[in-house]
Amino acid sequence: MLFTKPLAEIDESDLQTLVDNGVREGKEIEYKEALTLFSPEQKQEFLNDVSSFANTNGGLLFYGIRESKDDAGVPLEVCGLKGENPGKRINDMETIIRTGLEPRLLGVTIWPVSLPSHEDQVVLILSIPKSFAAPHMIKSSGRFYSRNSTGKFQLDVTQIRAAFELAGTTAERIRAFRTERLSRISSEVEIPAPLIEEDPKLVLHLIPLNAFSTGETFDLKPLNHAVHGKLADPLSVYDGEPTVRMRFNIDGFVRSTRTAYNATTDFGYTQVFRSGIVETVDTSLLMINAWNRKQINGSADPESFSGERYERKLVVAVKRYLELQKFLGSNPPFFVMVSFLGVKGYKIALQRSIHHIAEYTSEIDRNNLIIPEVMIDDFDVNVAGSLRPIFDAVWNAAGSDSSPNYDETGKFRFND
Repeated sequence: MLFTKPLAEIDESDLQTLVDNGVREGKEIEYKEALTLFSPEQKQEFLNDVSSFANTNGGLLFYGIRESKDDAGVPLEVCGLKGENPGKRINDMETIIRTGLEPRLLGVTIWPVSLPSHEDQVVLILSIPKSFAAPHMIKSSGRFYSRNSTGKFQLDVTQIRAAFELAGTTAERIRAFRTERLSRISSEVEIPAPLIEEDPKLVLHLIPLNAFSTGETFDLKPLNHAVHGKLADPLSVYDGEPTVRMRFNIDGFVRSTRTAYNATTDFGYTQVFRSGIVETVDTSLLMINAWNRKQINGSADPESFSGERYERKLVVAVKRYLELQKFLGSNPPFFVMVSFLGVKGYKIALQRSIHHIAEYTSEIDRNNLIIPEVMIDDFDVNVAGSLRPIFDAVWNAAGSDSSPNYDETGKFRFND
């Protein structure tokens, strides 16, 4: 790691240390004395630099540090950018990155570092993550770039093909992980909380694309906290707080819920893996009608679940787990995967009020519903809108054309 502090805490002395120690340019660092983004050629060269980092291992790009003319790549002076309006420059760069690359590159952070020794001058630092939507193409030229120890270079046809194959491999590894975890959950093999095996289960996976490529791990100790731990709350039909247990295990951190402290089984858990993957499993949303029929002689069909309630709860859960990703320091994009296990014969209830079910769908005709994933590419995404393809697919499985929980404009009907 080049710096031992967050980007927002970097100051002039940290930049001067790069010069004093002669930290040379390489695969993950590059210095630029000036920043000019006026002509199409200048914008294209900027995108060449940015995409080369994203298509390789990510890195830092500094504007306002002069290199040595005698020893290329060695920083000579923290000179700063003269006469710059940092806010405008950052907006310009963000716009060029957003519109100039295909596919869109996410997660680039740009930070101005003021220079007290150079009045009204700044160094702009771009922190560019390794992208798992790579390879990114410069739209204006149709070219692809990568990096090695001497800087950026243009990919040839063979290298481009290999880059696309690697991206496909990452996606397949994510899907294979899901399949393996669902098998364990179905058979109760080495899952982190005791569930009732015969109960139907709702499973949500939120998986960072970088979980299978960088080997990056996160410090999960801050989750063992009364407040921060709530970010890992499992799915639950209950609006109140059930009995919660949390602990570390070989995979990372677990937070599980049960109806009473002395109960012998849980109705749900969240496993946070050190790679940032979140897996949450719940039985309460699918079993509440059966439990109510048994305990209070409820009138709802025991083999049914509320379409409104489970969608609201999933939207809230995905928002919570995105906040968890942000807290851990993970970056988009993320795969969101929803699965239903053991639901053959179940119906979805169209609930018009808390006490009144208007009608039921047809029965689901298969035991397990493995719904195609959706991708979330920004922390500020409209979660309910992003999840609609998943919700529509579940209603399709029960014989309906789409989820009824969106209005005619496509807006989710609830404010969760």
